[in-house]
Amino acid sequence: MRALLVACLVVLAGCAPRRVDPVASRLTGRFPDVVLTDQDGQRVRFYSDLVRGHVVLVNFMYTTCTRKCPRVSSNLVAVQDALGPRLGQDVLMLSVSLDPARDTPPALAGYAAVLGAKPGWRFLTGTEDDVQLVRRRLGVTDPDPVIDADRTQHAGIVVYGNDATGRWSAVPGLMRPQLIADAVLRVADPLAPRAAPTLGPPCPAR
Repeated sequence: MRALLVACLVVLAGCAPRRVDPVASRLTGRFPDVVLTDQDGQRVRFYSDLVRGHVVLVNFMYTTCTRKCPRVSSNLVAVQDALGPRLGQDVLMLSVSLDPARDTPPALAGYAAVLGAKPGWRFLTGTEDDVQLVRRRLGVTDPDPVIDADRTQHAGIVVYGNDATGRWSAVPGLMRPQLIADAVLRVADPLAPRAAPTLGPPCPAR
């Protein structure tokens, strides 16, 4: 599916995570430090407050979505459980709304409550320009402007990485939760022994 270029790369690798060159990441300007607002109404800077010094898992969603978002969000509930005590410590989960006009902090708070989101999983909104800048910098884009403007095309990918080491990758949001958590923890602990890659299920079609 052209709409999710990162997903296609992951598919070609058997849905296994790939290493992104940290030098290349720096050359592209790393991440924007735009001001976003979380579900509790707290204003935070995307890079300075959320990404810097952390391992993060980022996905894009919106509360009124009826296609992929509910399934991905439900899957991420299991991921948060698999991360255990690391969530909220050195690992953060960030869900950024693609519909900031509707997804006010109260709307995000209600969504998070329904999911049972734990501390360390933050739901974020902001201006349309700032949200789109974050999305583009994370590479969740399509070269076709019509497809790229369709928010339903960007809800199924999870981008994760370690800011300290510059290791970034992406996986389908509907991959088995334990595999997503394991991938995140591998970049969190880069010196830990690595198990042989385990292929997840085929990446879901649209």
